[in-house]
Amino acid sequence: MNLLDWNTLDPARQAAALERPKLLRDAKLLAEVERIVRRVRKDGDAALLAYAKRFDGVAPAALAVTEVEFQAAEKAVAPDIKRALKEAIGRIRRWHKAGMARGFSVATAPGVNCGRIIRPIQRVGLYVPAGSAPLPSTVLMLGVPAKLAGCSDIVLCSPAQADGGIDPVILVAARLCGITQVFKTGGAQAIAAMAFGTDSIPRCDKLFGPGNRYVAAAKQYVQGLPGGPAIDMPAGPSEVLVIADRGTDAEFAAADLLAQAEHGPDSQVLCLSDDAGTLADIIAAVRRQTARLPRAAILRKSLRHARFIRTASIAEALALSNRYAPEHLILAVRKAESLLPQVQAAGSVFLGPWASESLGDYCSGTNHTLPTNGAARAYSGVSVASFQLQISTQRVTRAGLRAIGPCAETLARCERLDAHAQAVRLRLDAA
Repeated sequence: MNLLDWNTLDPARQAAALERPKLLRDAKLLAEVERIVRRVRKDGDAALLAYAKRFDGVAPAALAVTEVEFQAAEKAVAPDIKRALKEAIGRIRRWHKAGMARGFSVATAPGVNCGRIIRPIQRVGLYVPAGSAPLPSTVLMLGVPAKLAGCSDIVLCSPAQADGGIDPVILVAARLCGITQVFKTGGAQAIAAMAFGTDSIPRCDKLFGPGNRYVAAAKQYVQGLPGGPAIDMPAGPSEVLVIADRGTDAEFAAADLLAQAEHGPDSQVLCLSDDAGTLADIIAAVRRQTARLPRAAILRKSLRHARFIRTASIAEALALSNRYAPEHLILAVRKAESLLPQVQAAGSVFLGPWASESLGDYCSGTNHTLPTNGAARAYSGVSVASFQLQISTQRVTRAGLRAIGPCAETLARCERLDAHAQAVRLRLDAA
């Protein structure tokens, strides 16, 4: 965790300072993903059960979660957790509902009305990881907007646990979101199953959700196959960039950096400030807090990728942030909201000392499924629109044809597309 001075670095070292950890998507990994997808397409449920035994060490009696299992999960989950899930759902639904796209119709010329209608994607597949701990928050972040969008079929896959079932908290979260089609399968094989279907698992039109590098590679692979599904966004390791000034609470900033670093050894955290003393205080706080946390071993590995960079000004720090395009951007500075107009590329922005990134992960209301690895330059986080189709419409009267037909015919002939021109000319002659 060295402190770098941006303006003393040459261009090559500046570029290196903003590099992300190398994604371990090597040829061997990709070949294994392709093999898994081929086998699931060929053998269906049998392949999923075989992979569950091979990778997870369990053999579920059946892939689909039964009503009995949902009821058992309801009894197993503590009341305070259920209350927290319901509370989070309320805020997540409120935020997503406020941002929903709406249809419209506008007259673009006399007799010509163009509009947009919105339709749900019919069947979507949600992937919920379950590694060292259950991730019910992912269920909420995907299930709530999918329901608001009106998707008629929502399929959820999550790996079976040691007892052969899915973690009860995930099942309760799914039920609270109105999701009843839940299957005990994970990894690249779950992605293959939702992409192309098996006897038990329906084929889905679009896939959502985070996962390890096998899951990420499988999503991108199936998307490129003939008849493959769409996916939510390119995936990569978690990341956060904190911009600090002399008014920043070093303990708060360090805690937010560590909250992202604990996701895994390939996560990345960056801290930028115009004050070297502030950066030194944050580095010291990171070291103190790391020593007290249970996942210290993972934290120390991910902190190898950490960057603490002194900039000439907060404006320069914002310019570097836009260049990096972080998944999470924390403006831990005085008058944070005044800087928001300068933010051009980020998955989600947290303003001021009290806006912990963890709140966005769980229950502030915004979605935590966000673009990583620089994708925030062109992609947005998951929203209701991610689960919908926006279809344009046009209604043209005889007078409307007369008004705009000559324009279309001229442009068609300019492009030497005579059949296009003829389709308009025939109508103009009849009008």
